[in-house]
Amino acid sequence: MPETAAGGAGVPTHCPYCALQCGTLLSPAGASVAVAPDAGFPVNRGGLCQKGWTAAEVLTTADRLRAPLLRGADGRLAPTGWETALDAVAARLARIRAAHGPDAVAVFGGGGLTNEKAYLLGKFARLALGTSQIDYNGRFCMSSAAAAGTAAFGVDRGLPFPVTDLAGAGAILLAGANPAVTMPPLMRHLEGADLIVVDPRRTATAARAAVHLRPAPGTDLALALGLLHLAVTEGRLDGPYVRERTTGFEEAWQRALPWWPERVERVTGVAVAELRTAVELLAAAPRAYVLTGRGAEQHSKGSDTVAALINFALALGLPGRPGSGFGTLTGQGNGQGGREHGQKADQLPGYRMITDPAARAHVAAVWGVDPGDLPGPGRSAYELLDALGTPDGPRALLVLGSNPVVSAPRAARVTERLRALELLVVCDFVPSETARLAHAVLPVTQWAEEEGTMTNLEGRVLRRRRALAPPPGVRDDLQVLHELAVRLGQPAERFPADPRTVFEELRRASRGGRADYSGIRYERLDAGEELHWPCPDGAHPGTPRLFLDRFAHPDGRARFAAVEHRPSAETPGGAYPLYATTGRLLAHYQSGAQTRRVAELAAAEPEMCVEMHPGTAARAGLTEGARARVTSARGSVHARVRLSEGIRADTVFLPFHFPGDGRANLLTGDALDPRSRMPEFKVCAVRVEPCDGAEE
Repeated sequence: MPETAAGGAGVPTHCPYCALQCGTLLSPAGASVAVAPDAGFPVNRGGLCQKGWTAAEVLTTADRLRAPLLRGADGRLAPTGWETALDAVAARLARIRAAHGPDAVAVFGGGGLTNEKAYLLGKFARLALGTSQIDYNGRFCMSSAAAAGTAAFGVDRGLPFPVTDLAGAGAILLAGANPAVTMPPLMRHLEGADLIVVDPRRTATAARAAVHLRPAPGTDLALALGLLHLAVTEGRLDGPYVRERTTGFEEAWQRALPWWPERVERVTGVAVAELRTAVELLAAAPRAYVLTGRGAEQHSKGSDTVAALINFALALGLPGRPGSGFGTLTGQGNGQGGREHGQKADQLPGYRMITDPAARAHVAAVWGVDPGDLPGPGRSAYELLDALGTPDGPRALLVLGSNPVVSAPRAARVTERLRALELLVVCDFVPSETARLAHAVLPVTQWAEEEGTMTNLEGRVLRRRRALAPPPGVRDDLQVLHELAVRLGQPAERFPADPRTVFEELRRASRGGRADYSGIRYERLDAGEELHWPCPDGAHPGTPRLFLDRFAHPDGRARFAAVEHRPSAETPGGAYPLYATTGRLLAHYQSGAQTRRVAELAAAEPEMCVEMHPGTAARAGLTEGARARVTSARGSVHARVRLSEGIRADTVFLPFHFPGDGRANLLTGDALDPRSRMPEFKVCAVRVEPCDGAEE
């Protein structure tokens, strides 16, 4: 059994949940494994959160899928053999494609898939299916920050520096991030800094802050413009840095000029004194960082909000300086790698754009096809889901690593569209809410049963290692894609099922791209090398810190962005007088398909809740623990009331982990950011009222 760097026995791998990808050691424990933290991995330094400690329980959950399921003439899903299931799926895909064209079939991936799976899934969609209709749930997570970061810096990497660099900071601004709940091991790297937290709630992270800024939901962009205004007018602008390392400052400053502090206070509700303190703390610290999370990004103007925060960081001279910087706390386990290798509608492997002729030529050569055979960009995630089963939309959908019935905005609408499909195929290891709607369900491996690579929020490429064999009847996603591709007429060698072979091809496909993995090999990772992309050749040590000498634009300079504040697509008023915002709980992860099956986690957070201010609850006739109905223009959610003095009186908070009538996304709308196509998860208008007796 492999030895870790810390000297302990066990199979070294990584947690299956968030993008920290905490190091873990797995040891046999009957049909499962025992999980321990890997003290030698620098990101978590021997720590794990509650989810990481209990991750192995999902491996043996009672309802683990262990045989393919096909929906019969009676409307029920019934077990069948693998050959029967794959033959049926391939035949129906071929019929639909022949009758309606390649874009009549679609693919929806996930930010938790390994790099190898994300890569092969994109190749499968574009070659085996010939469709442009592929996107993934990472569009709901990081797309706004990716758009803003690429525009500003020329490349998108969540953290362009190692997590460990944060430990030396004097001040850190966290905009819309709650790592004390979403990624607890990160907090040990933040302990020495003055935290400035931007959040409408007094979260566990905000409770540790030196300054807590509580803007009204949807006003983060106005707040960021105000921070830049104060940095300039109060003499905090780093003039030499701006002149030598950036362009576009004057245009950005003209947009921030009208956002004097008193105006920002009127729009956001954040006091002028608090704004000044935040700027002073960041500007005075010898080492400082600005970090964003989903709270700033999941808006119809999320790209502009992140851009405005980048403007502020550039004005202070932070990005690219040793010990300071700007970054984004990527959410999903492989949220970084998942968007680099081709499962996003507009991208090819290596973070190449699918509309770039040179990118198409390079990838087509690796794949052995003509560039003209590659389809163009398809619909973004929500637009793809919303088009399912419509006259001009896909009639078949293959889902890997996602549960859009719970996770997508306008969840009732998306569920309706999934039901309208002629064929829905879901690869999963538990019967998720989406799998229960499928015509075919294919049981696949979990994290501890498979080999591959992941890329964490620092751009660090990691090895996922197999610690136990999967249950009989379960196959790896790569095997599934291989078998389907062959049945659809592709050469068997074009779709290898071995992860190491897939990664070798991924290396070639990424060569020369923004996310260049060509110098990374399994052998280097297995030998303990810490490799961050870009890593362009076998002798290259990787790039843990980007932008130290130049940014990734041709002129080497970062770009300020000229952005304007605008209201959210929906604001409170009339029948819906309150803001609703959504987010995560400590015990659960994403749609909850995994964590709701862990006894300890389910006991900690067993049902949907709505957090609200005591005064707001009293006006609605509600008390702690009461059952409430939360209603927007799109639907209603039933939830247990949880009172908190730490949330704004005009705002309620709902976690998005629960199914059925507890789905927070029954409330959310379909407004999209025009650049990133990110849905506006963080703001919708609602009312809250008691449930009547029939609904208790």
